[in-house]
Amino acid sequence: MKQYLKIFSFSPTIDYKVEVLAGLTVALALIPEAVAFSMIANLPPLVGLYAAFMMGLITAVFGGRPGMISGATGAVAVVILALSISHGIEYVFATVILAGVIQLIVGALKLGKLIRLVPHPVMFGFVNGLAIVIFMAQLNQFKTTGADGTLEWMSGNQLYTMLGLVALTIAIIVGLPKLTKAVPASLVAILTIFAIVVGLGIDTRTVGDIASISGGFPPFHIPAVPFTLETFQIILPYAAIMAAVGLIESLLTLNLIDQITETRGNSNRECLAQGSANILSGFFFGMGGCAMIGQSLINISSGARARLAGIVAALTLLMFVMFAGPLIEQVPMAALTGLMIMVAVGTFEWVSFKMFGKMPKTDIFIMILVTGITVFLHNLALAVLVGVIISALVFAWESARRIRARKYVDENGVKHYEMYGPLFFGSVTAFNEKFDVLNDPPEVIVDFRESRIADMSAIEAVNVLTERYHKQGKKLHIRNLSDSSNRKLLKANPIIDVNILEPTYQKPADRY
Repeated sequence: MKQYLKIFSFSPTIDYKVEVLAGLTVALALIPEAVAFSMIANLPPLVGLYAAFMMGLITAVFGGRPGMISGATGAVAVVILALSISHGIEYVFATVILAGVIQLIVGALKLGKLIRLVPHPVMFGFVNGLAIVIFMAQLNQFKTTGADGTLEWMSGNQLYTMLGLVALTIAIIVGLPKLTKAVPASLVAILTIFAIVVGLGIDTRTVGDIASISGGFPPFHIPAVPFTLETFQIILPYAAIMAAVGLIESLLTLNLIDQITETRGNSNRECLAQGSANILSGFFFGMGGCAMIGQSLINISSGARARLAGIVAALTLLMFVMFAGPLIEQVPMAALTGLMIMVAVGTFEWVSFKMFGKMPKTDIFIMILVTGITVFLHNLALAVLVGVIISALVFAWESARRIRARKYVDENGVKHYEMYGPLFFGSVTAFNEKFDVLNDPPEVIVDFRESRIADMSAIEAVNVLTERYHKQGKKLHIRNLSDSSNRKLLKANPIIDVNILEPTYQKPADRY
């Protein structure tokens, strides 16, 4: 029987102690981020915490990538901020549900595989930009509210205390694995800083200073919005963007975890899980979300590889909210800040610096551009989309330059053009320039054995070329078409006039 849920198993590859400890570490790290992201979206803290629980639990159980953590994220918070301000929290819940439905449709249509079209420079740019965003977000922890209500940098003992605790957290995370890997260094760092602050009575900012996290089980709640076409038109744009951002961030995170663990996740299954989680999140007082690259890296770096760690994290987070709120509120923000700084350092692809001077300049430009858009606009979907479009245009341009022709006249006076390279919209102009219609003999053969007709522009180019020769009283024949190219011409036969000289053959690539 096929094993779908790798939660409990007698396989020696799963270390249950590591999974549980990793889940506890992730749960502690989820709290401040969930609270912060809900505040960014102008929503109550519990809305972010409930979303982190629901997203984390559903995707951990049913998702396509064991070890990946989902929850409330900044990318989603930025998308729904304007709607939250203009129409209120109920419209946000309705939007989250609709976004989940869109993601379910994407998964059902098996469109998750399109993430394979994201080039490596775009991946590098996305990851590096996200690492910088994570790091810069931690700088706010070194600011305090002034008398006039504005944020200003800490100074004096307050700053030195914060810096010292953060530095100690980083030192533990870096140094402990060199001594022992029996327990996650991140969890040890958080507990150590907590013990020092409570034991010595150090006055420093804690989780409770951000917001209270005490609450009950997420209540079932149908969004109180009018079920009208007008409501649908209001929430649809936000839902579509949220679904796109969520899936892009989730699938890119899935790819990153695949590379780290040298295993392969299921992108379509992850789309279905993300959609289901968002739908339930919207019905259970949550703001929705997607995969969290920072928390996923904490989980993976702690040694987790199965679904158990994600389930433990989600359930532990709920227990914290329901029963241990006052205790968790005492956790120093310095410990969590140090942890997230190390996550940012670990997320950044330092190897990308080696690309400079060794990789194509266009790839370097794309990587920097995607990083810049991610950092300055905080729009992950736009950054990836721009990167993919530019990469596609560069590829089309390079491919268009590769089309060429070998020309010769046989003993019968027939001129042959042997084409090399793909014929598509980008190479049509170069293709037409290869032919000397006025000076060619009465009969011409174009050989496509090493070429292929790829799109409508290519079909029209062949048709126009045939007409050009016909106007001069000459005959053009097409020979050695691949099977796929022949099918395209046959479909277009009612509107074109092309002479195919002999039967087609099947190139190996046509079978895929």
